[in-house]
Amino acid sequence: MKRILQLVVTRWLARTPIGMVVLGLGWLFMRKRRSDQRQQAQTQVRRAPGRRSDDAYGRRRPVAGGRR
Repeated sequence: MKRILQLVVTRWLARTPIGMVVLGLGWLFMRKRRSDQRQQAQTQVRRAPGRRSDDAYGRRRPVAGGRR
């Protein structure tokens, strides 16, 4: 549903020159935001292997048939 709404709004904005400017600014803003998130994810310290998670939802349980 979200994708359909994005498509409709994008097509509606693309009809006018002002809408194209708005779409361009949104594109630049999201591009910078994703770039910052990628850099932040790369700089985070990764956990050492074998260290147990304290998160109850972080456990992996065996799946039937060996599939994941």
